[in-house]
Amino acid sequence: MKLLIVTGMSGSGKSKAMKMLEDNGYYCMDNLPTKLFSNFVNMMLQMDDLPKYMAITADARNPHIAEELTGEIEELRKMVEAKILYLDTDDSNLLKRYKETRRLHPLMVFDSKLDLKAAIAEERHQLESIRQISDYIIDTSELSTAELREKILQVISEDAEGRMKLNFVAFGYKYGIPADADLVFDVRCLPNPFYRPELKNLTGMDKEVRDYVMAQNESRALYKRIVDYLECTLPMYEKEGKAQLVVGLGCTGGQHRSLTFAILLAEYFEKQGYVTQKWSRDKNKNVAEIKQREG
Repeated sequence: MKLLIVTGMSGSGKSKAMKMLEDNGYYCMDNLPTKLFSNFVNMMLQMDDLPKYMAITADARNPHIAEELTGEIEELRKMVEAKILYLDTDDSNLLKRYKETRRLHPLMVFDSKLDLKAAIAEERHQLESIRQISDYIIDTSELSTAELREKILQVISEDAEGRMKLNFVAFGYKYGIPADADLVFDVRCLPNPFYRPELKNLTGMDKEVRDYVMAQNESRALYKRIVDYLECTLPMYEKEGKAQLVVGLGCTGGQHRSLTFAILLAEYFEKQGYVTQKWSRDKNKNVAEIKQREG
């Protein structure tokens, strides 16, 4: 049996994620006390009609989640293939979501002295050690429901030959660094296609932009060094048992240079046998800004 423990910040989309997992054949259990995980899984293993896939949520409603889950995951991995999916969201989006839904943060239910900002900060502190040991981290700050579903499907899909998944994310520094990035490479040092009138409103998805970026000596040199670094470190990450590596490529707006590098790196490492995905985090923001300027 394969077990996925779904955890992370309250308000980051755990309920949506569980519904998506259920739609894809997972037996889902919500809000089981953390210290009962191994006992529950052991009980399930005694069933004749054992489910092949199971998902259990764990969150800050359990005041001892960090220490209990750390111990439980070791016991669980003696019985089944168990991994942790951590959903994260930046503070500004969490504040917005709670104000829109008018729901109390779980920690505020247990401590009436906490305001929303303090509750979010306290939860982030409590869960940091779990975030560090998670197999998958998804930043849901700017994800639509469809985009979250795509990310979830990527997590639960079978690895090609058991190899680590590589997710190359293009982003704009003016919108902040992705919270789920394991590695970040800054490509703002390269010539910017934005200042070429014929390329300004195109993106790295367009061949004209990629050709312009990679025609520069600086771009080819930086690209080679990033490839060399990844080829050196990826086997080390795999040896440590990491299931997914999120590589952030950042430029000013996340539209031209960073997306070019994300696409080319994904294509290169796919040829090396890795499961890869390329992602443009800030594409919708750039479209909105362009329309606003034109209006």
